[in-house]
Amino acid sequence: MRTYLRPTGFVDAPFGHDGKVARLAGGLQWFGAVELIGPEGTELVPVQGIEDRLDDESRAIWARLTSPRPPLQLGERVVRLDQPQVAGIINVTPDSFSDGGQFSDPETAIEAGHRMAAAGAALVDVGGESTRPGSKPVWEGDETERVLPVIKRLAAAGTAVSVDTRKAAVMAPALAAGAAMVNDVSALTWDPRAAEVVATAGCLIVLMHHKGDPATMQDDPRYKRPVLLEVYDWLEARIEAAVAAGIARERIVVDPGFGFGKNVQHNLQLMNGLALLHGLGCPIMLGASRKRTIGALSNEAPVGERLGGSLALALKGAEQGVQLLRVHDVPETLQALRVWRGLRDSALTPV
Repeated sequence: MRTYLRPTGFVDAPFGHDGKVARLAGGLQWFGAVELIGPEGTELVPVQGIEDRLDDESRAIWARLTSPRPPLQLGERVVRLDQPQVAGIINVTPDSFSDGGQFSDPETAIEAGHRMAAAGAALVDVGGESTRPGSKPVWEGDETERVLPVIKRLAAAGTAVSVDTRKAAVMAPALAAGAAMVNDVSALTWDPRAAEVVATAGCLIVLMHHKGDPATMQDDPRYKRPVLLEVYDWLEARIEAAVAAGIARERIVVDPGFGFGKNVQHNLQLMNGLALLHGLGCPIMLGASRKRTIGALSNEAPVGERLGGSLALALKGAEQGVQLLRVHDVPETLQALRVWRGLRDSALTPV
């Protein structure tokens, strides 16, 4: 078993702690300790002098943990990653778990996308196939017909757009219509042609961890090791596969796949350890908005009553350096982040 590095011991500001704290992935968080997770158990060690204790592989992970993430180029839009950004969700489907199909009409979806962009979303993620637990695949022709009008109109208006799909036959026309990123819940494993499409286009790609197909992924999911470590290794392998397929590493974003083949405890363990995933060296996207875990922890609250839990998870992600928060409730999440950012700015302003 290898050694994993999980940043912890976060402090409000680095002032007065020279050499004792490190900056997490170029963001607004500084940490003073690292949990080393290895074959002989775990050990909490201070940041000061840590590199002297690391082997070559762990030093490479340390370098990735503490290196800033370059901005994302989404068409004409440049999205900085030194602070958390919001990606708004538009499901152009009649059976979305989260919004009851309210955006199945293209005009309604387009208007919603405009509102999200106007509110301050860094990008809008447009999908035409539900991947909720128990869902069935959608024919690629129907999926393309759903998303293309929305992508074209939003992109033409200057909005940064990503397409949420696992099918090469949907990716290609969506990218041609103005999408600048592909968000693939299968991490390029579902369609053997997908990696080539992404590599040829030179676009951004989100590789999301999953366990099983949407139709069966929530049927008693199990992991042989701690879920955080399995997710880390799986995503690392998918990054390597994408790079081998010709996709530049700096164009890759990773997503731990909250709720995709994970029970409530798995999801909570992932959230508590998210900072470990910065060791992969890629920006992190988190999609926990309105998910089933929130209902399970709040007296089975229905989807429409999960805003509070969604904000709690978004802020937990921000606290651990997540760069992209994929959410349904854009204005509310942005307000929460602005207050969070105000707190960070105050802490980082020398007295």
